[in-house]
Amino acid sequence: MVRSGGGKVFIGSFTAAGGPGLVIAEVAAQGGALTLVAAVNDVPDPSYLALSPDGGMLYAVSETAEGAVAAYRVDGGRTELAGPSVPVDGSGPTHLSLYAGHVLTANYGCGSVTAVPLRPDGTLAAKPSGRLQHTGSGPHDRRQRGPHAHQVQPDPSGRWAVSVDLGTDSVRVCTLEAGAPTLHRECALRPGSGPRHLAFHPDGERAYVVNELTPTVTVCRWDAAAGSLKPLTEVPLLPGAPAGDAYPSGIVVAPDGRFVWTATRGEDVLSVLAVEGDGLRLLGTVPCGGHWPRALAEHDGFLYVANERSGDVCWFAVDEATGVPRYDGSVQVAAASCVVFG
Repeated sequence: MVRSGGGKVFIGSFTAAGGPGLVIAEVAAQGGALTLVAAVNDVPDPSYLALSPDGGMLYAVSETAEGAVAAYRVDGGRTELAGPSVPVDGSGPTHLSLYAGHVLTANYGCGSVTAVPLRPDGTLAAKPSGRLQHTGSGPHDRRQRGPHAHQVQPDPSGRWAVSVDLGTDSVRVCTLEAGAPTLHRECALRPGSGPRHLAFHPDGERAYVVNELTPTVTVCRWDAAAGSLKPLTEVPLLPGAPAGDAYPSGIVVAPDGRFVWTATRGEDVLSVLAVEGDGLRLLGTVPCGGHWPRALAEHDGFLYVANERSGDVCWFAVDEATGVPRYDGSVQVAAASCVVFG
């Protein structure tokens, strides 16, 4: 499969594990190959990234015990820190997104969501405008003793923000009131499933939640008018039972809505699932090209995998008919954790 146009790519990494920080790369104008261009090591553990709609600003969590968010100005060939990092009043932020003029962070360590206002120029306000503390627990004794918010993102309508909590087996639907994340509804998933990340179908009416504590995806119906998520069915990600804990991680839905891809770290595989009405069907798995695939991204017919422990980002050409990814190449990025396209 051939793509055109080239463009910028941003890769996050764990500096505490030897990663270079924020890595800037370019994607080839033909094909999906990446070329590393530069690295910026201003922020510790920039493990997850989000780009502004106009591509002029890049935001990064600092996944540390203290927890912070940083903004970078992207100007031509330069990517520079745009002001000091802002503490998020929460530990171990693992994910962030843009919503209603704010950056939202999902703080895994303490199980909360923080909102930091954006100034008109896209830089961060000096402090958060509000924080929503999750409450609850789950049946897994070691992993679910309390809340662990792992992801937060807007829904396709832009009206709601949804936060996925591994510790409470639930997805919270929120809005902002006076700059503070405010709970609208909490949607329960199967106890002990350990939801990690959610991806919406392009139709805006279905959502898929990848579960970390069991290698499954929960298929849900999303009602944007009501701000409600309803679980419909749960589908396995692996053709057989894993030998130990499987640790599923990333999930991506094809732009045309025909396939869903997930990564499973304990098995070092990518799963391919076909979308069939309100369900999914596992088509099979392929090796991820490295070890411990932490995150997935899709771009112009290619899948990109950040393999944290082998320290590389691999790309796969996706067969249009079958949805099966074929390994096509890789670049070395120590402790890679996230891939975002400009």
